[in-house]
Amino acid sequence: MESLFAKLSSQNVNIPFSGKTRTEHDLLGDKEVPVEAFFGVQTLRALENFNISGVTLKFFPMLIESFAMVKEATAEANCELGLLEPNVKDAIVEACKVVKSGSLNEHFIVDMVQGGAGTSTNMNANEVIANMALVSMGKKKGEYSFVHPNNHVNLSQSTNDAYPTAVKLAVIFSNQQLIDVLKSLIEVFRTKGVEFKDIIKMGRTQLQDAVPMTLGQAFEAYAVTLSEEIERLEQNVKLFHEINMGATAIGTGINSDPDYAPLVTKILARITDLPLVQAANLVEATQDTGAFVMYSSALKRLAVKLSKICNDLRLLSSGPRTGIGEINLPPKQPGSSIMPGKVNPVIPEVVNQIAFKVIGNDLTVTMAAEAGQLELNVMEPIIVYSIHESIELLRNGMRTLKDECVIGITANEEHCRNLVLNSIGLVTALNPYIGYENSTIVAKEALETGKSVYNLVLEKGLLSQDELDNILKPENMIQPRKFTKK
Repeated sequence: MESLFAKLSSQNVNIPFSGKTRTEHDLLGDKEVPVEAFFGVQTLRALENFNISGVTLKFFPMLIESFAMVKEATAEANCELGLLEPNVKDAIVEACKVVKSGSLNEHFIVDMVQGGAGTSTNMNANEVIANMALVSMGKKKGEYSFVHPNNHVNLSQSTNDAYPTAVKLAVIFSNQQLIDVLKSLIEVFRTKGVEFKDIIKMGRTQLQDAVPMTLGQAFEAYAVTLSEEIERLEQNVKLFHEINMGATAIGTGINSDPDYAPLVTKILARITDLPLVQAANLVEATQDTGAFVMYSSALKRLAVKLSKICNDLRLLSSGPRTGIGEINLPPKQPGSSIMPGKVNPVIPEVVNQIAFKVIGNDLTVTMAAEAGQLELNVMEPIIVYSIHESIELLRNGMRTLKDECVIGITANEEHCRNLVLNSIGLVTALNPYIGYENSTIVAKEALETGKSVYNLVLEKGLLSQDELDNILKPENMIQPRKFTKK
């Protein structure tokens, strides 16, 4: 027994065990289970077999809560069809409510990465709910003759319909949390856009001076590009409203009542308050993971945009003396163990790295979806882990970017303006006023002599200072305007 408790301890199972056990059995034989555990023998088999990532189900509480919703709906449907005694149904429903509260999360100990197409996860949920139901009935854990993990909690189901359905619910709920954080980040960028609306700066293409713009326009563009991702996420997550409950093993509905599939879908829609619908073809729905591919691509697209923005923030704040230095990121920590005074853009850097991981997770989802064979895709656990990890990383990363970086960004207004006045790119803005030939001459001389475009235009008498200053007003530089031929 010492090895059992040592194993549980090594897996960071934070349950105060007394050392006492109960005996449970499955098709492989008997096994001792801690008396305090709400999980059972099949969960312990999975613990032994899948010491893989160290990331267990408890890391994703929304997934646990979604499993409880599925099991609650199935209990109600089975009871309504006369397949489950009312007292057993009530006990299971009560147990599901306890699980949804999060108080039993420590008993969901199965690794997210597992073989068996999610069977270990499903059985972990079945066993916890069965034992909680037994406790609510005044019975002992493991007295499965009263409430059995398979015969009662898993009645009319297979892992192959219960698992993907719970996963889809978890993604739907997690997606809303992700969007909430995204919206708050967008709002901060938009606020900065207003704050910096009058600060003229040089726009750049291919890392070369292009034409003037305002710093506010740059930050408003970040707000807009991220706003587009709200629509993408909301659009793609709707694919998860189609579920395959009632499919059981491969979509034929074996071992379920003919009325079960539409009934459990209806009940689950009520419990979740989601517009869930039964898949038109349950055989197809049981083997298809296309919705996960689509949603993962939306996460990747968001990650790519966030990474591009963070690249920009690092470039715009580079220096402080030898870089672009148009903005200042809030200093968060000393940047070097050898170079005194150095402060690094650590927050954008960590978001860049999050983006790389999300992009890698998307490839994992793609490969796992492609690896499905015949009537089931057994690679769903790695799909589930990858998507939930990406959501968690993006949510935490965006919150950190907002709170620890974007809110505190300040502008070096005078430096921004001087860069514009000294930029060769300024001739593009002056071209409509002094002509292409004069602009070319001024640009060439500026490059050769190091003189500013501003001063050369004045020296050559191409424009008066009042005319030049009027042209260079921010409101005249950042949008189309009418020109009249001289």
